[in-house]
Amino acid sequence: MAPSPSLSPGSGEAVIRVVLLTGPSGSGKSSLAARTGLPVLQLDDFYKEGDDPSLPRLPDGSGTDWDSPSSWDAAAALAAIAELASSGTAEVPVYDIATSSRTGVRRLGLGQAPAFVAEGIFAADIADACRELGLLADALCLRGRPTTTFRRRLVRDLREGRKSVPVLLRRGWRLMRAERGIVARQERLGAYACEGPEALARITAAGVRGAHVPGLRTVTG
Repeated sequence: MAPSPSLSPGSGEAVIRVVLLTGPSGSGKSSLAARTGLPVLQLDDFYKEGDDPSLPRLPDGSGTDWDSPSSWDAAAALAAIAELASSGTAEVPVYDIATSSRTGVRRLGLGQAPAFVAEGIFAADIADACRELGLLADALCLRGRPTTTFRRRLVRDLREGRKSVPVLLRRGWRLMRAERGIVARQERLGAYACEGPEALARITAAGVRGAHVPGLRTVTG
């Protein structure tokens, strides 16, 4: 478990802010993040390893539930975001989804960028924590047609050999049926749901200002 970030709200230490970009698997997060021109932290690299005893199981017992937030190390991801925000550089893991394991580490540097993007399916789960630390520029959830997301996800996962074909098909159908509920949950966690063009415009605004985007929702309760 990673140590808790040392930043405190209002401390004035963090000068770089983060845009959290979430959405269902296959919604186009990585592609959109790359188009922003901002540095990108891949939150999928903070998955737990396959032999971690705390990993959640699917209800039918067929394997690990990699779509549960419990399969992800939120504390380590938040610590990396806080370090990037305060120092402009951080050592982050490199994760191989096909083998469900961390294969190394790399140093991510932000250069002179006034903001950066942290993208992944669990990004909204740390939106409140980032907000409390004064790090949050915006939190966005990509929204689209479930059938389009299904096709995009399957093509990507087959191309990258992420898991076996039967596993990918079972997961794909399950996620397609659950997609609207996934987006609704991310909205409850504080992410603004929108399509790609609007998300890109908001991220561009955050990158230009390096600050909070007007209209960013604060969710309470």
